[in-house]
Parts: sequence; C-alpha cells; structure tokens
Amino acid sequence: MSRIHDALKRAEQERAASMGTHVESTLEPQPVESQPIAMPPLQQAQREAVMPSSGMNYETMLARCPQTEWNPDQRTMLFFSEDENRIGTEEFRTLRSRLYQIREKISLKRLLVTSALPKEGKSFVAANLAQVLVRQHGRRVLVIDGDLRNPGMHRHLGTRSTPGLSDYLLGECDEMAAMQRGPMENLFFLPAGRNVSGAAELLSNGRLKLLLQRVEPMFDWIILDSSPVIPVSDATLIANSCDGIIMVVRSNETPSEMAKRAREEFPDKLLLGVVLNGTPSDKLAQSKYYYGESVSSQV
Repeated sequence: MSRIHDALKRAEQERAASMGTHVESTLEPQPVESQPIAMPPLQQAQREAVMPSSGMNYETMLARCPQTEWNPDQRTMLFFSEDENRIGTEEFRTLRSRLYQIREKISLKRLLVTSALPKEGKSFVAANLAQVLVRQHGRRVLVIDGDLRNPGMHRHLGTRSTPGLSDYLLGECDEMAAMQRGPMENLFFLPAGRNVSGAAELLSNGRLKLLLQRVEPMFDWIILDSSPVIPVSDATLIANSCDGIIMVVRSNETPSEMAKRAREEFPDKLLLGVVLNGTPSDKLAQSKYYYGESVSSQV
C-alpha cells in the first residue's frame, strides 16, 4: 500500500508542476485549527448550570451565598426564638436523636419530608427539623423547598422565594446563586423558585439528582420538602434521590386510608417512619416514644 501511496503522491506533484501551480496533496490533509462553536445565551446558561463546577467547596459556598435577612414566623419556627422550652422543641430534639440512631445502621443524609394531603404540616416539620439539626455544633444543613406547585417554606422563614429550585432545574442559574444563608449559622435554604408549569417533568429531568450530588459533600444533612403524595407524583420522583422518607400525618384529621395509600407509594426500605403533627398540647405529656428502626414522634 505504501508504494501505491507514494506513486499517487508523485503523480499529483508532477501534474501540479506541469501546470505551474502548487497543489496541496489531498492524501495528507492539513490540520485545521478548531474554532469554538457559539451557543445561544439560554443554551450556554443551561450547560453551565448542569456541568460540574470546578473548585466547589464550603468556603466557595460561603463567598457565593452571603448572609441575607430573614424574618422567621415566630409562631411556627421554633428554634429562632430565645425560648428554648417552647412547646414542640423537645419533640424535635427527640426526632433528631432517633435519626442519628438510624444513621448508625444505614447511610442517611438526604431526607424527604412529605404527607398524604395538603395542610398536614410537612413544611413546618421539614423547616424545624433542619433548625434542630443545625443546632448541634459544626453541623451543616441544607433545607430545600421541593414543592414547586404550592411552595410555602419561604414564608415560614421570612425570605424571598426566587431564585430557587425551579430556576436551577430550568438551567437559568447555578446552585450557588439559588441558595440562601440566613441568621442561623450553617443553615442554608434553597427556595422553590418561580412558578412554573410541568413540575413533574422538571423534577425528573435529571438535574435534581445532579444538584444533590454536587452539594452533598458540603452538608451533614439535606432536608427536602415536597408536594403531598396523593394529589400529584412529585414526592415519588424526589424520593428516588433520597436516602429516607418521613411521613407527616395530622392528628385527628388525616384519613387513615389516605395515609395508607401514601405510604404504599414508597419502598419499605426508604420509609423511616411517621411524625404525628398537631397533637393537643395537653396530651404531649402522655406521649409514648418507641425506639427502634422507625421514627415515631409527635410534634
């Protein structure tokens, strides 16, 4: 083959010489300097939002997420108050202890907090659980409002709702631009973001999983709130990226058949247990707590 190649090359050079011109051999293509391909602005933003950024660490996060002013709702946010003995605070400490007991046996960092129906207190539980976890020295906690249909955690915390998770899932910002840092040390918040259509499609596009992978090394716990289980599929989509699930049911209000239906939406291995919310304060002293593989608490 090398003889044929050489003969063809010489014939081409002789033909070019007879014509008085110089022709580059077509048998040996010359290298062409590659040029970057310009992307439309939105496409470029989406690419930057989903591609891992270099040098991401806790110091970078602190620099990108300056402390912002929050005005927590004092009626529902129990641990922003100076009163350490408010009704409900000890129940959240008990819940924290049980989670650490479970953590000794299984890998547990990403927690989904959900409920069967609306208005059962899942956002209240998720936000206060994040607060009590960060109360332990050196613990870093990220709480995410994953309820893209009816977000409300930003109102509990008294802060803005955008930019947030939906903006990140759309590729319009990176995770550092979406996260907030409030007055409680080491507590970070990722709000739901702007109102969007197609919440289920956004939550299943792969970017939520990527987000959690990117921020997980910087936190001890990641708490995710979600839409209720029965009306929509969002909670089951988020559960695919979590290590465990806590169900919230409201005392004397959640129909037992609805709670059972919601529980059946999740694999047994993910369901950690149930938090009973809204128990009358005069009955808290009579509450019994059972220690074991599941979380069974009253708040």
